[in-house]
Amino acid sequence: MTSTETSTTTEVGSYFISNYPPFSQWKSDLVPLAISALETDPAQTANTPLGLYIHIPFCRKRCKFCYFRVYTNQNAKAIEDYVKALMLELELISRKSAIGTRDLRFVYFGGGTPSYLSSRQLRSLRERMSTFITWENAEEVTFECEPGTLSVEKLETLRDIGITRISLGVESFNDQILEENGRAHLSPEVFQAWEWIRNIGFPQVNIDLIAGMVGETDDNWHRNIDKAIELSPDNITIYQMELPFNTVYSKEMRELGTQSPVADWPTKRRWVSEAMDRLIAAGYHISSGNELVKNPARDHFVYRDNVWRGCDLIATGVSSFGHFQGVHYQNLDRIEDYLETVNRGELPINRALKPSPHQLLIRELVLLMKEGTVDLQRLNEKYGVDTRTEFATALHNQQQAGYLTVEGNSLKLTRKGLLQVDSLLPEYFEPQHRAVRYT
Repeated sequence: MTSTETSTTTEVGSYFISNYPPFSQWKSDLVPLAISALETDPAQTANTPLGLYIHIPFCRKRCKFCYFRVYTNQNAKAIEDYVKALMLELELISRKSAIGTRDLRFVYFGGGTPSYLSSRQLRSLRERMSTFITWENAEEVTFECEPGTLSVEKLETLRDIGITRISLGVESFNDQILEENGRAHLSPEVFQAWEWIRNIGFPQVNIDLIAGMVGETDDNWHRNIDKAIELSPDNITIYQMELPFNTVYSKEMRELGTQSPVADWPTKRRWVSEAMDRLIAAGYHISSGNELVKNPARDHFVYRDNVWRGCDLIATGVSSFGHFQGVHYQNLDRIEDYLETVNRGELPINRALKPSPHQLLIRELVLLMKEGTVDLQRLNEKYGVDTRTEFATALHNQQQAGYLTVEGNSLKLTRKGLLQVDSLLPEYFEPQHRAVRYT
């Protein structure tokens, strides 16, 4: 989708932009560039924030809208084999010169469902990890949770091992919609998990909602926002449902010739805008096109703030994405290949790309636009260019269309622009990347 689109239907394809150049341009023959980046002289990396992403690919069920690499119905041995491989991968990475004694600024457990792991497995993982790398001094350790996988014991374990930010995948409070979209949990599990989370206590708690799940209605969406306000989490993330190529819904559309079951883009944007208005009235503040926070002075998403500004991000686990010293890379995306490679004593990197300085500028600009405000002067100084001149055509077009304003060196998206920011970003891409498949 682009800012000049004419179709309003949610068709098959990626919409949400999280990196640049597009993932489809990353190549296996460029893997040596990622290996070389990990061997960078430690003196050159000392001032770069360092983060760690850990992918846990297991789930109770595969959601019909899910496009991540996940595996269901895995037994304890399969999970233990995977955790052992994760530890070996971390050991291999910790030996790389560019890691050295650097402290982690943040850690992010994503999936899949990290909370699929048992308390015993989580404590063991934390203990084994500390041999190679530690998050003792990290500002933030985020852990994604599916409500139905939680218990008091597991949440106490998460608190004890140092998790600072819980992200609860609510998606909807309507059981019929949760079932239709293939979610493993129902609303009673959400409310029970919420009670446990609040009683145990974590510095930050986020809940995820999705605007446009199959079966969504105006009335139900408004009830979702009522419930979110009632829970009063520190952060609320709202995604607009899309249909990447490998989801169950996308496959059904291609194979059966069915119409898109997802609400159209104008409807989803209206729902998010209505949610923003309600949440602002309840005391929340817009943090990005997807996120609202209760207290902007306290509720920082350290992972996002650093990744979008070009930190070093170590990727671990099957199919995970990283960025290190100016090189993008992704691990092998089949668990069998991942396990075999790691157990052979090799890093499981599958593809990579070293963006040019201009491409890194584009990456940072478009990701920061998703926050709604960009300090262009900082980018000018960091990359040695005049961004207003460099992107004059796109900025002019989008100002004229009412998506953003530029005053001095301050770029600000309007509400209209923020609600469809991902559709605006390809206009800033280099010409050869505007029409290619994103993923």
